[in-house]
Amino acid sequence: MTHESPKEEILINVTPSEIRAALLENGVLQEVHIERAARRGVISNIYKGRVTRVLPGMQAAFVEIGLMRTAFLHVSDIARPRNGDSAAENLPNIQDLVREGDDLMVQVVKDPLGNKGARLTAYITLPARYLVLLPKGEGVGISARIEDDEERERLRSMVEELLEEAGIACGAIVRTVAEGADLKPLRADLQYLGKLWSVIQKRYADSPAETLVHEDLSLPLRVLRDFVTSDVDHILVDSQDDYSAMHDFAATFLPEVAPMLELYSRRRPIFDLHAIEEEIRKALERSIPLKSGGYLIFDQTEAMTTIDINTGGYVGHRNLEETIYRTNLEAAVAIARQLRLRNLGGIIIIDFIDMEEEDHRDNVLQLLEQSLAKDHARHQISAVSPLGLVEMTRKRTRESLQHILCEDCPSCSGRGFVLTAETVCFEIFREIIRQSRQFEFDEALVLAHQDAIELLLDEQASSLATLEEQTGKSIRLQPEALYLQDQFDVVLI
Repeated sequence: MTHESPKEEILINVTPSEIRAALLENGVLQEVHIERAARRGVISNIYKGRVTRVLPGMQAAFVEIGLMRTAFLHVSDIARPRNGDSAAENLPNIQDLVREGDDLMVQVVKDPLGNKGARLTAYITLPARYLVLLPKGEGVGISARIEDDEERERLRSMVEELLEEAGIACGAIVRTVAEGADLKPLRADLQYLGKLWSVIQKRYADSPAETLVHEDLSLPLRVLRDFVTSDVDHILVDSQDDYSAMHDFAATFLPEVAPMLELYSRRRPIFDLHAIEEEIRKALERSIPLKSGGYLIFDQTEAMTTIDINTGGYVGHRNLEETIYRTNLEAAVAIARQLRLRNLGGIIIIDFIDMEEEDHRDNVLQLLEQSLAKDHARHQISAVSPLGLVEMTRKRTRESLQHILCEDCPSCSGRGFVLTAETVCFEIFREIIRQSRQFEFDEALVLAHQDAIELLLDEQASSLATLEEQTGKSIRLQPEALYLQDQFDVVLI
């Protein structure tokens, strides 16, 4: 290897139908991105869409872009509010902007999630390494993560000059990685984006409705464009073809990144390094242990994700408040990592263990914010609520790790629980009574899971005998190996 212990490292694993990218910090997995050939994400893709329905009450429109589900476009993604006020009353009426049958250039900002279609915007953004071009925007914005005022002003004036020099009537955003960059790479980015926008406009004009006009880069190339910061000093790829494509892309657009690339050719699978496979499996568990003996519980639902912190076996060395404080500090770091690793988005409620001292609460919140500093997804953390909960949001764009890798359990249909064998026995009794009152038969054959049958022959044997006496019917039991625990049938003979 080029470096023995890199600060940040990116590992890319390629198989015929799936590409995975792992971002590590000091050898610890922080993020994993998965792209499957059969269901590749559509974020940042640009389409020529056709409005199929306008919903005045929702101030939105449904737009066909050629995907399985109709996409959704809100009025705020077509027109900016008046006076810069985002209040709903300052937005124009959707019916004044679009009508059924209209064609629009739209870009996907959220993949289809669950039963929801893709979320669209009419405000196109074209990212490059250092700049993001805003064809319908104006002015120059600077990434909030560039904090030095002099550097922000230097970059703003440079990009303003470049836009004027190129004669491009667009806005631009300067990305975080541009900090310290000189004029040459910024000019190269702007020239590339200007040409790309011209190509997109021509394709849009020449294409029929519901057509893909511009597709975003594949995952390996997106990694080079979006995730390689100054902290990354090593990128390992285990596919010769993808390594060559990434090297060519880097040589053309990101010359400073090209030396970081290395082809991984050892026999040991690349994701066995740093136990990445094991970490991915752990990220699918509901419970996450903490080194101190405490643990976290993650519950992911359609509406929100809740996270509960417990001290577990950690008793500390001083007093209860100190034990709680230490557990919450450790939990804050672990939660930040798990949010990135699991790619959890939307509303997130964190139930830290109650702390009496205000400075302890402040320190835990501050550590949570610091631990999320490198998160690529935008997030917002609220103060501790009157109920002692921390409410936060994290921008949801792509599906979570659990939704990509898992599906609802066929045994419980995603409920997370099944009926006990005892409950099933009582349901069987009720079903036999119901059948005996409606139909004539000599014998009832009960087909059920082995556990339910054993319970009927053991603890519930006297109840079964009583039932035979009450109904005057013979009851025969037969275990079925393929039945689930809460599944049974009563067959009348």
